[in-house]
Amino acid sequence: MEWIQYIIMGIIQGLTEPIPVSSSGHLFLFKNIFNTNMFNDLNLEIVLNFGSFLAILFIFRKDVWKLLKGFFTYLFGKKTPENEKEMVKHKKDFKYCMLIIIGSIPVGIGGLLFKDTLEGALSKPYFLAFAFLLTATSLFIVRKMNGSKKDYDITYKDAIIIGFIQLIALCPGISRSGSVLVGCLLCGLNRETSLKYTFMLYFPVSLASMLLGVVDLIQLPNISELVLPYALGMIVSLIVTLFSYRWLSEWVKKGKLWKFSIYCLLLAIFIFIYFR
Repeated sequence: MEWIQYIIMGIIQGLTEPIPVSSSGHLFLFKNIFNTNMFNDLNLEIVLNFGSFLAILFIFRKDVWKLLKGFFTYLFGKKTPENEKEMVKHKKDFKYCMLIIIGSIPVGIGGLLFKDTLEGALSKPYFLAFAFLLTATSLFIVRKMNGSKKDYDITYKDAIIIGFIQLIALCPGISRSGSVLVGCLLCGLNRETSLKYTFMLYFPVSLASMLLGVVDLIQLPNISELVLPYALGMIVSLIVTLFSYRWLSEWVKKGKLWKFSIYCLLLAIFIFIYFR
């Protein structure tokens, strides 16, 4: 039975991490509906998130490698007349990396200062329902938006605005990918550019969360007993994330964000009725 629980957790994580419906909100909802402590394992959450992280990294592996190569080449490479054109390209990648760093700063600081407080104060079913309503409304507002800005047209001002919008995702039930996607579209980015920048911002946030929790994970007294079930959950999370990202990608490019909006609305109504 325990193995099934890890598989279920991996499926929930994989399905809800990429799409704009809040993975943390769903975990909290399942915990309250089924009245179980299986969703309280923070170490398992770290492992499952790592599965999603690997899946997203695999999807964007070429972009990540290109950006890292451009960043360090521009930073430490020698600029000569012969490589001037190449350095111009690397400068663009350097700027894009800086946009990722700048866009991640607000949620990084906010997470350290307010994450535990917000989770403690707002982890109630009705707050969760309002969070899903907010997500539904914002996704519906931007459903037809498709700006003209491409990857290298993003400005530092855009990154700051999107970074502060991402702060909202510290509230339980607010999707990080959803809030960033909405912020990108509001700033005039086109859909494909919005999708890419949304998940470029995912890497530093996810990596920081995992690094903060890995010490506790290693120090678990029964870690040897948990290696196999944790690995199972991580693999399930990885596989399901690959498929759910493809789902999100298709719907974003076709302007079908309203479908996620309808889902969040129905989920909010369900919570209001179930926990009345």
